[in-house]
Amino acid sequence: MTAELRLPCLCLVADCSVVGPDELPHRVAAAVEGGVSLVQLRAKEMPGGLMLSLVHELERAVARSATLLVNERVDVAATAKVPGVQLGEQALPARDARQLLAPGSLVGRSVHSVEGAMQAVGDGADFLVVGTMFETGSHPGEEPAGPQLMRAVAARVGGEGGPPLIGIGGITPQNVDAVIGAGASGVAVIRSILAANDPRSAAERMRSSLETSWQNSAALLDNGARLGAGRTT
Repeated sequence: MTAELRLPCLCLVADCSVVGPDELPHRVAAAVEGGVSLVQLRAKEMPGGLMLSLVHELERAVARSATLLVNERVDVAATAKVPGVQLGEQALPARDARQLLAPGSLVGRSVHSVEGAMQAVGDGADFLVVGTMFETGSHPGEEPAGPQLMRAVAARVGGEGGPPLIGIGGITPQNVDAVIGAGASGVAVIRSILAANDPRSAAERMRSSLETSWQNSAALLDNGARLGAGRTT
């Protein structure tokens, strides 16, 4: 059975450098209750055995309400039998990662350019995480590419038949509309939910803004199609 993303996708990158592994499952559970539909575990420095234990804790935290992926560690994802992995731009190609995973697993790829997006699609990635959209504390001093990168990527690999595109980097309820309007099918966040005083409420606010932007974008596309159908030459 093939795993699928629920769109519009609100993704939480559960980064152990932001919240420790003891607190992480509780915060992830609250975020999922607030509307997060995709959780990616990021634990760059954690040994495989400890990471595997944390994955099982997060599986219980998300229950059946969200999809859980593991960042980078294809071996841990395969052992835990989670629905898939999220790969960095320089990680294993998606085709190679699939050889280690169960059939139907999701394989996402982080990209930072149109060229990277095209390569990822050619390698068989199921979805792309595109960044950086706005200034973010995760990458201080890094010049964000902005929604124009999302628009450029969507023009080349998006649309019907293309992979879902998820924007990342400095996403807030106030700027999510610009990302969805540029062609994204969702957004990914870290600190704005994970480090919030109330992760559930933070997720609810983001989900509400995301849903509104998604509906507005769909309405614009539908209106554009109607106008195009009504034109004569």
